[in-house]
This record gives sequence, C-alpha cells and structure tokens, in this order.
Amino acid sequence: MTVSEAKIDPLARVEAGAVLGAGVEIGPFCTVGPHVVLGEGVKLLSHVAVSGHTTLGAGTVVHPFAALGSAPQSLGYKGEPTKLVIGRDCIIREHVTMNTGTANGHGETVVGDNCFFMVNAHVAHDCIVGNHVIFANNATLAGHVTVGNNVFLGGLSAVHQFVRIGDNAIVGGLCGLQHDLIPFGALIYGRSGLGGLNIIGMKRRGLTRPQIHALRAAYRELFYSGGTLAERVERVAGHYGDDANVMQVVDFVRSGAKRRLIVPSDAADHGAEPDAA
Repeated sequence: MTVSEAKIDPLARVEAGAVLGAGVEIGPFCTVGPHVVLGEGVKLLSHVAVSGHTTLGAGTVVHPFAALGSAPQSLGYKGEPTKLVIGRDCIIREHVTMNTGTANGHGETVVGDNCFFMVNAHVAHDCIVGNHVIFANNATLAGHVTVGNNVFLGGLSAVHQFVRIGDNAIVGGLCGLQHDLIPFGALIYGRSGLGGLNIIGMKRRGLTRPQIHALRAAYRELFYSGGTLAERVERVAGHYGDDANVMQVVDFVRSGAKRRLIVPSDAADHGAEPDAA
C-alpha cells in the first residue's frame, strides 16, 4: 500500500520511504519517519512520533504523545541503524516511550503481541518483551531487560538493566527489581524479597489445582529447604522432572546470567543458604 492510499490526516507528516499496510490510519500532528513500517490496520490517533527503523504489527493502536523508535538513551550509541519491533494488536497509551536497540546489544528492541502499555510506560534499548504483557502507569524498563509472556508490571515499578522476569510473573506497584524474578513469581513489597507465587495469574490462565499445588511445593523446596541454591534446584528438578511448569522455573534458575535471583527475605530463617539473595 502506498502512503497516498492510507487514511492520513492533512496535519500529519509521513516521510517518503515509510511503508503503510492496508487500513492504516494516521491522525493529526503525527510524524512517521522514512524507515517506519506500519502493519495492516495500525492506528496512530494523534500527536504520535514514530521514528527510526521501527515496525508496528497489525492492529496496534497508539495514543497521543507516544514516541516510538527514538534513539536509545545510551552514551555508547553513535547513530547506528538499530531497530524497534512491536508486535500485533498492542495498545500503547499516552506518553509511552520505546527506544531502538544498540549496536553493542541485541541491535533491536522487541515487543510481543497483545501487549498493553499504560500512560508513561517506558521500554529502553535492547529489551525483549513477551506476549500478553501489561505495563501499568509509569512502569519502566532499563536497557537489556527480558520480560516473559503474561507478565504484569505495576504502576511506578522500575526494572534494573539486564534483569530477567519469567513468564506469568507479577510485579506490584512501586517495586524496584535489581535481580531476576522467577516464572510465576510475585514481587509485591518493594525490595523486600520474593512474595510468593502469582496464584491469581495462574488461575486466570487456567492452571489446575494440582498444577498450582505442585508449583507451591516446588517453591517451598527451592527457597525453604537446606543447602545451596545449586543443590536445591537440582533436588526440585529430580522431584518434579515431569512437571512442565516447575521445570520452567528450574530452567530459569539454571540459566541465570548477569543478575542474581530474588529470593524470599525470610528464606535464611529456614536453613537455605542466602547465596542468591
């Protein structure tokens, strides 16, 4: 589809080279750069700035004053043609910002499908965000953060660079994450430690009672039994090797990278060595 065939408000500016899918709508005072690709049915309501090498998936709706694809907030960025890729059917509300990647990172920032970003949310350079993720107002990611599928980030939460958040986790409002949050985990009291499992989220996604009980038992063994974390995770793997949900947690812990693991603040009281706090 050519630019001339899209529904473009006369007060918008779309630069030559932009690629617009069928049914794209661009409202007043929007700006679309020459390296932007807007998928079928994308809507930019008004005052939206889409720049850089940015792709928006089909059906995504962007509300006023969002800025997508602007340069990363990194002193090492030297103008390289890095990317921002946003998936299908996302809702991006007012004042949301998302930056492209960096040459010394992934080279691109990636957001999955069916995500909801509320007012003032921020996705920094080189982040990877999964599908069906919700960012409440002012939730922010630093660079190189990885967020799994079906994750909820509460209002005014902030995630340190290189942190990983596993699938189906929940982060409460005002929380700051310095370390990795396990799949199905719940961080609900600022920086006071892991607050248990995201039981409500599990129920909403259809996990059965036996599946939830298995995750609870594995959680207790992983964080409240004796020995080092390496010993505990292998015990859990031995006891729950046939449980895909538990093994998702095990694999996440085994693949730990730059950050340590968030653990319950009272784990040491039950004999667990605090080697991952």
